[in-house]
Amino acid sequence: MTATFRDLGVDTSLIKGLESLAIKNPTSIQEKVIPVILNQTEDVVALAKTGTGKTAAFGLPLLQHIDVENEAIQAVILAPTRELGQQIFKNLSDFAVHLPKISIASICGGIPVKPQIERLKTATHIIVATPGRLIDLMQREAISIKNTSYLVLDEADEMVTALKDGLDIISKEIPKTRRTLLFTATMPGTIKQLVQNYMSKHVVHIEVDMATLGHQGIAHQYVVVQPEEKLEVLLHFLNTKEGKQGIIFCKTKAAVNKLAKNLAINKFSSGALHGSLTQGIRDRVMEQFREGHINILVATDLAARGIDVKEIAYVVQYHLPDTYDAYVHRSGRTARAGAKGLSLSVIQEDEINDIPDLEHELGITFSKLLKADAIAIEENNAILWARKIFKTKPNRHLSEECKSDIKTIFHHLTKDELIEKIIANHLNQASTSNPKTVVPKKKKK
Repeated sequence: MTATFRDLGVDTSLIKGLESLAIKNPTSIQEKVIPVILNQTEDVVALAKTGTGKTAAFGLPLLQHIDVENEAIQAVILAPTRELGQQIFKNLSDFAVHLPKISIASICGGIPVKPQIERLKTATHIIVATPGRLIDLMQREAISIKNTSYLVLDEADEMVTALKDGLDIISKEIPKTRRTLLFTATMPGTIKQLVQNYMSKHVVHIEVDMATLGHQGIAHQYVVVQPEEKLEVLLHFLNTKEGKQGIIFCKTKAAVNKLAKNLAINKFSSGALHGSLTQGIRDRVMEQFREGHINILVATDLAARGIDVKEIAYVVQYHLPDTYDAYVHRSGRTARAGAKGLSLSVIQEDEINDIPDLEHELGITFSKLLKADAIAIEENNAILWARKIFKTKPNRHLSEECKSDIKTIFHHLTKDELIEKIIANHLNQASTSNPKTVVPKKKKK
């Protein structure tokens, strides 16, 4: 029989908050972690893939342990990016909706520091922070974490560099009697070293079924393309996913900008996300994506860390990542909260050998997606062309006399005849400009 949150010892007030979010049953990582944090005193290292519910696994017991009569900061949660920090802050606030006396603050980088300093002058029980901004506030003596009981390192494998530079400073300010809770999707040597250096000798190691759980619900596919047809194959794929949300990963900021521009030209609802954009632009793009105002996010690995949107139907590796861990984090953006998802890699001939390596290292199986043929691509290009026309604003510069003459030319054509002629004209022009273009023939009935 499946355990309930009540079985795990979660308070009624928190259960009400979960119910308002339509969260009924705990995930595997929550079943294993929540009782340990609630009832034991050891440090915890939890290994679980992205999208398995780690925030609730540490967030619910932390909220339950907060002493609202004590105005000191009792828990510090560190996240690798502001996007993830904001997501954790929102999740905790939603969980604690029926516990109004608990005060939670987000003090992540990328935004002005003064409002955060003002916020910290009021009673605060939990802070969600990026390492750099927390250290900045400590050096300004705007925050005190001397009475903190819990230090949480979320997505620890994604912020190794930041932790390496700053954990010494942070840990010196937190009592040695604190409990450290480390959550990670992978366990590289740098994380093992971090565990040895900053956590107690008595650590509870918790691991969900890493062989399968991180990839449950994700269909892994690849399609082989020539360099010159890569964009058209992608556009064809995106048209098959119209109305659904997805993320396309590129290796570099320049590649993100170039692809995002091409999507915009072809009237796809999309936005770009990379580290060189201002935090204000990144926040606006993420908000539009979360609210469903844009369907496609084109992003680098760094900028996409912490994206937690349940309705992401697919992930595209427009460029394969450099590491296996990066593939795990990318593909983990889809199939969240028990949903189904697709991870498609668009590769070239010289990258085919990377697929068996990914299968072996990650314990997953890829299926080959047949590339759209020339006719399908051409028909898709015609649909994109039609979409551009539909979204074109009327020309206000032609004289009414000229418009009247044009209407007279088309006057005797029916709507269907006019559309047929416009399509034929487009295909003839496309064929002239691109000799490889295949003009679709009528299908036999």
